[in-house]
Amino acid sequence: MFTLLQTDPHSRARRGRLQLPHGVVETPVFMPVGTQGAVKAVSPNELESLGAQIILGNTYHLNLRPGCDVLRNFGGLHAFAAWNRPLLTDSGGFQVFSLAKLRKITEAGVHFQSHLDGSKRFLGPEESMEIQAVLGSDIAMLFDDCPPWPVSEPDASKSLDLTLRWALRCRDWVEKHQPQAGGNTGRQLHFGIVQGSVYPQLRERAAKSLAAMEWDGYAIGGVSVGEPEPEMMAAVDHAEPHLPAHKPRYAMGLGTPPQILHLIARGVDMFDCVIPTRLARHGSAFTRHGQINLKNQKYTLDHRPIEEGCTCPACSRFSRAYVRHLFRAGEILGLRLICLHNLHFYLSLARRAREEIEAGTFSDFRAAFVAEYLSPPPDSL
Repeated sequence: MFTLLQTDPHSRARRGRLQLPHGVVETPVFMPVGTQGAVKAVSPNELESLGAQIILGNTYHLNLRPGCDVLRNFGGLHAFAAWNRPLLTDSGGFQVFSLAKLRKITEAGVHFQSHLDGSKRFLGPEESMEIQAVLGSDIAMLFDDCPPWPVSEPDASKSLDLTLRWALRCRDWVEKHQPQAGGNTGRQLHFGIVQGSVYPQLRERAAKSLAAMEWDGYAIGGVSVGEPEPEMMAAVDHAEPHLPAHKPRYAMGLGTPPQILHLIARGVDMFDCVIPTRLARHGSAFTRHGQINLKNQKYTLDHRPIEEGCTCPACSRFSRAYVRHLFRAGEILGLRLICLHNLHFYLSLARRAREEIEAGTFSDFRAAFVAEYLSPPPDSL
């Protein structure tokens, strides 16, 4: 399933290959987020042309709408969304934590009210595994409890205990039902999720406990929930040494371009984040010098592309001035062009990281990229 091809001599960065039922994924990899079964404003054909190897679907949202009956009728999310490459689905645990109007966590699972219509719902380990089996994703995440930040150590410990008990129930369900990826293309893979908040001993215990269960891969969850960046990086540092080296590691919901490179250097293989498309919808584009807001007046007569030398569909044809005009005119094409550019930027960053690891120059590349990205932009930007 996962082959470790090379490691960086100056960091813990890894170059790997993940064989999934719907195709091969080269790591490190960035995975665009398709919350509702679609990456915002971008078609499957465009994602393929950008080089997206794998995308995400959201268990919580897709269970509420369109619902499992519809997805079952189509044979899963691959067929429903016309996406023929690998898919990963999250467990719904984070969305229950962040979106549900009212929720009550019990040993059985979580009782909550839908954020859409207030209807009463329930999601537990077995239900999450069953929904993801209907979705037919290549990789399904275990159902977990994601505590807020800040949280006391005793409460974080109780939350982790619950997550580990739920993991065992997920294992029982998987062993009983043997779910397949969409189209019966192969066995669905399952990743455990390391919790433990900012507490080193809890992160270590979570990683060791999940590793002993021998999952197909491991995610580091409960990060980017409001904690400072040093705490986020420390959470990864406390978990990564205790995860099996021959299995893929996934940092959930992260992050900015520098954060992704710092996490690759810490031995993480897989990333997802809504930032590229979310910020695009507000006119913000990524460049090697950091973010620029294309709605600003200074771009009114700017003939340059969003980024010089970029080969994305936006930069290959259109000027900053034109993209700004589209936003001011309320034309959907404006946000689509920045979405395409930002996704291209993230996907290209992951591809470049793979190349630099192969060349043994990743550490130098990371230092140079981060320095340029975080330095004050040139006046011309």
